[in-house]
Formats: sequence, structure tokens, C-alpha cells
Amino acid sequence: MRLEAITWDRLGDLLAERLLDLEPADGSAWPRVAFDGAPAARPGDLAERVSEALRVRGRPSLVVGTEGFVRPASLRLEYGHQDVESYYNGWHDTGALWREVFDPLGPDGDGRVLPDLWDPVTDRATRSSYVRLPPGGALLLHGPFLLRHWFPLDLSVHLVLGPGALRRRTPEAEHWTLPAFERYEVETDPSGTADVLVRADDPRHPAWNG
Repeated sequence: MRLEAITWDRLGDLLAERLLDLEPADGSAWPRVAFDGAPAARPGDLAERVSEALRVRGRPSLVVGTEGFVRPASLRLEYGHQDVESYYNGWHDTGALWREVFDPLGPDGDGRVLPDLWDPVTDRATRSSYVRLPPGGALLLHGPFLLRHWFPLDLSVHLVLGPGALRRRTPEAEHWTLPAFERYEVETDPSGTADVLVRADDPRHPAWNG
């Protein structure tokens, strides 16, 4: 696949422009966008850039990170602190994401979204207030493994790192998670299935498929 060099600012602007004309296929009033990638690829940074670019264009958005929807430690660490299977299949509460984020932004939803549910640091509920996203506002969801859950996405952006870059940019204490990302590439092929592919091996010089 041919990729073109781009700056992060320009990428945020172009994605925001694309969202201005994006019509949800299921009749929802809210475009739902995934920024999928390993933590080392920093998909949340791109989601925030796009949110800011939408703001200056007069379009509301809500950035939601899956780190706010992890399961309690008693569940996600049931098989130890470095269990790859649990990290891949059991760390994130996808049921809560459906209930608190996607259902309210579906065709019959009211736009009332819970931006986060659980704090992995304190291992307690965040007690955040619900946020009402006005019709036309975009959901910008970021996190790993997003393209394997059949979420109703209107646009998917995958930030990919080559194996070497992924290892270099992942803290050594988290290298045990790397097999999960290898499995994700094999089972889901996010680079081939995402609508937009961004290569971020060099954090200063991204490239994308336009």
C-alpha cells in the first residue's frame, strides 16, 4: 500500500474535514470514529487533534479512551499481572462501551454518553457525569484492539507501528503485551481493514494512505 508523508497537524485537519461530511450508515445522528492502535502509537493524541480541528470548524465532538473502560483489577488480573490472554480478551469492558457509549449514539439513542467508567489507577469507579453529545457531534474513540469488536463505526483509523518500532516505543515493563498486538494483526488485519491507515514508526514523520 502506498503511503504519503504528512504532518500530524495536517492529518488532524484532513480527518476533521472528512468528518464534516460523514453520514452514519445506520441513520444515527452521531458519526462514530475509532482511532485504533497500541498505546505506543498514541492514538489518543490523534483523536485530540481531530477534536480540536472539529472545534474550530464549529462541530462538537467527544473523545473517549478505552482506558476508562477497563474491568476491575480483580477481573482483569485474575490470572496474573502479565497474562497475555487476559490483556487481549478481558481487560476492557466492551459490554460497558456498548451500553454507555454506542447504544446512546445509535439510531434510537439520546446522545447521553458516559465518558469513562473505571479508573485503573485507583481501581474505583470514576463517578464521571454523563455528557450529552448534540446531534451531528462526533464520537472519537481511541484505544487498542478496537476493530475486533464489531462496534458500529462510521470511520476507522488504524495507527500502525512496525514490530521494531512497537518494541522500542513500548516501555520495557509492558513488553509482555507485545504478543497480543502480534495476534491482533494476524486475526483482525487492522492495517488491511481500517478505512485510514497511519504509519507512525517515526513519531515526528507520520505517513498515511490518504
